[in-house]
Amino acid sequence: MNNVKKSFSIRDLENLSGIKAHTIRIWEKRYGLLSPERTSTNIRTYSLASLQKLLNITLLYSNGYKISKIAKIPETDIPIVVREIVAKNSTKNHAINAFKLSMINFDVSLFQNTYNSLLSEKSFRDIFWEYFIPLLSELGLLWQTDTISPSHEHFITNLIKQKICTNTEKLQLMEPTQHDKVFVLFLPENEIHEIGLLFINYEILLRGYKTIYLGQTMPLENLVDLENYYNNIYYLSYFTVVPNKDRLGKYFDDFTKLLNHKNSNLWILGRQIQHINKEKLPPHIRTFASIEQLSKAL
Repeated sequence: MNNVKKSFSIRDLENLSGIKAHTIRIWEKRYGLLSPERTSTNIRTYSLASLQKLLNITLLYSNGYKISKIAKIPETDIPIVVREIVAKNSTKNHAINAFKLSMINFDVSLFQNTYNSLLSEKSFRDIFWEYFIPLLSELGLLWQTDTISPSHEHFITNLIKQKICTNTEKLQLMEPTQHDKVFVLFLPENEIHEIGLLFINYEILLRGYKTIYLGQTMPLENLVDLENYYNNIYYLSYFTVVPNKDRLGKYFDDFTKLLNHKNSNLWILGRQIQHINKEKLPPHIRTFASIEQLSKAL
């Protein structure tokens, strides 16, 4: 059975397009750009075709077209004008909107075709920084406002993970050229938000370092064996949800007791670092506000 979402509220349209609901209503009333249906309780709902049209209108609007001019373009010609702009400018918003539509429809082909189109002009790394990061930053808001479900989020993030892993494999074929550090990447116990850590692994490999990727929900005691193999370990983790702010201090104490015998370091990113008093951290523990900041420190 096809369970693709086909009906959207005006709030959904606002969240997906970035155009305020008030503005959408004005465009609808003054220019007839959208034709909502109404539920039995007189609430506006919009079709998938209306969403697609609004995303195209948004792209034209952001490229300098006045809304009065857009309203005069025949509906069947709007996608043609959009394609002309994209072909001329390789418009960023169009690709991000295409990725959003692929997520809404669970459409792997649309995702792959959009990605491959970008890849003809850009590197994977450029695509991640310019397209995937802005897209991922929107997912939290879309999920919180019920515009998308957790299944949508899992669908799109797993497709992005596939691209990271494919490009990481290419780098893993090369011998390390930097030997002053070995990076062990892991997520704390009960932490499953992996996409940031996967891309950091790619970034570190790109700079010629050896990495050991351990992945999700890894207790500290399970890392102890690595101390028998290397003397220059930099453990790297991403704290999105755990440890929570009340357990951060104990986590750092446990790390120091278990894993600092050979002066191993711990580098941390993620949402939870906002709760850390950086001035009180021991010298072997360091926090980073972003992947970009960490990349510059390598």
